[in-house]
Amino acid sequence: MIFFLIILGIVLIAADQFIKYWAVQTLMPIGSMEFIKFGDLEILGLTYTENTGAAFSSFSGQKWFLIGFVTLLLIFLVIFTVKYKYKRPVFLISSVMVISGGIGNLIDRIRAGYVVDYLDVKLFNFAIFNFADICVVLGAIIMLLFVLFIEPKLAAKEADNNNGKA
Repeated sequence: MIFFLIILGIVLIAADQFIKYWAVQTLMPIGSMEFIKFGDLEILGLTYTENTGAAFSSFSGQKWFLIGFVTLLLIFLVIFTVKYKYKRPVFLISSVMVISGGIGNLIDRIRAGYVVDYLDVKLFNFAIFNFADICVVLGAIIMLLFVLFIEPKLAAKEADNNNGKA
């Protein structure tokens, strides 16, 4: 399982960096382009932006704070994942998603001082984001749902099974 998780992390980080490289090469010169559209209804566009902040441009211009804070969060999550009781595949994969997304954006912050964002929800006014952000958000949602709702049921079921064997 550990080999799979390492490969998954590498693939997610590489995909993030590749897409951002494409965005710099293709989108930066033109600014934006249509992506998903149904008739006249624009759903998702591609718009190049450089985000010097965090989510929704919070902490804009606070490069070193964000680098330090995100690094500490990533270290904590790695330690938590390695040491804590949740060793189930769903938790581990969601943890790798969060860590990989964090590393992908951290690479940008360290290398360029900003994060390259490009996914622009046109259907409604929303922040422009990137693949790493998707990994962090989906991973965190899956992890939270797992810890709050699934793991307690699995642990109770295992406890019942172990009590029945005694």
